[in-house]
Amino acid sequence: MQSMLLVLVVILEVRGSAAIYWLGLSANGSSVGWNQTHHCKLLDGLAPDQLQVCRRNLELMHSIVHAAKITKTACQTTFKDMRWNCSSIESAPRFTPDLAKGTRESAFVFAFAAAVVSHSIARACASGELPSCTCAPAPAEQAAPDFRWGGCGDNIGYGLQMGSAFSDAPMKNRRSGPHAFRLMHLHNNAVGRQVLADAVETKCKCHGVSGSCSVKTCWKGLHDIGHIAEDLKAKYLSATKVIHRVVGTRRQLVPKEMDVRPVREAELVYLVSSPDYCTSNSNLGSYGTQDRECNKTSSGSDGCGLMCCGRGYNAYTERVVERCHCKYHWCCYVTCKHCERTVERYVCK
Repeated sequence: MQSMLLVLVVILEVRGSAAIYWLGLSANGSSVGWNQTHHCKLLDGLAPDQLQVCRRNLELMHSIVHAAKITKTACQTTFKDMRWNCSSIESAPRFTPDLAKGTRESAFVFAFAAAVVSHSIARACASGELPSCTCAPAPAEQAAPDFRWGGCGDNIGYGLQMGSAFSDAPMKNRRSGPHAFRLMHLHNNAVGRQVLADAVETKCKCHGVSGSCSVKTCWKGLHDIGHIAEDLKAKYLSATKVIHRVVGTRRQLVPKEMDVRPVREAELVYLVSSPDYCTSNSNLGSYGTQDRECNKTSSGSDGCGLMCCGRGYNAYTERVVERCHCKYHWCCYVTCKHCERTVERYVCK
């Protein structure tokens, strides 16, 4: 009986992470032409419901492959100073428990991946890569006296529409996991897209004689992915643990410690508490922090105190060769010398 329950739990965890299997397309998705429907089945990465989206929208797949690559690299960059550093995302589509269960970390990855898909599609529309969409329509708001609307804005509306269709498709199928997990992932996907929708800025190009800015053409464009990642990281740090309980006539997610209020639309939520990620434990999806580099002088998450979990650290020196004393020569090249310096590094015991 215990072995049967264990198998059931594993199946439910696998199904729960199926919606982000597509992150595995970063490895070899670029090797596929994505111009015939059978290409959707060539690679291990799409959940069954996403296969249908792929077949109907083949032109989107290059943008989705690009989004998979960006999601993985940006996640690791954003969390490089944390005990959990998103390194497990490299195992996609075969996730370890830190992302296969409903943890705070999976909440971030689902939300971020949903945002990046929509971002990638919106940018592809503006760059002319997608035949199914064009630049965003001119904003409804009145232009200021010193500029006019023009240019080619990121098509955020189309990006959100098609990104939602792709990211949410598996979670709308009852066979993709327990109701609580599907609600959690759908909620976090929506949070990611809302952060994206809020990450819009007015970008302008100057026109005028001799480089003056007497006339400006402006459009609405999205912030870079790093900005969106940092916004979602802040939400990750303040994420709310929830439980699945009956409210009125249906089951909903409510805060575990404050179940008198509903879940807020702007907050990330999770169902399963995470380990401290201090020591290696494959059952928990923890790689530990042994041999991780730390900052001796920092009191933050990258400091040796927090990163090494009180185990202490080892110091070593390293010789670094850098380009230095560079000079520009007319016309047109640069010459540099090579300088050596000693750098002190610290790694966790």
